[in-house]
Amino acid sequence: MNLTYNEAYSKLSTLVDEIEDDKIQLDTLAEKIKQAKELIDYCETQLRVIDRDVTAALKEPKNNKKTKE
Repeated sequence: MNLTYNEAYSKLSTLVDEIEDDKIQLDTLAEKIKQAKELIDYCETQLRVIDRDVTAALKEPKNNKKTKE
């Protein structure tokens, strides 16, 4: 999947609205649920990567830069 997290989340929100609609065609329900599951997995993976990167950045030692006075 070549989406940003926000794009994937937006598509997922749209799919959820479609799935929850009482007028959804049963023929398309299974496919929409499959797409939603893929987007959920993608978003969860992206969140784990972001969490890992942020945690690693916070653990990096501070640079010993001299401050200008």
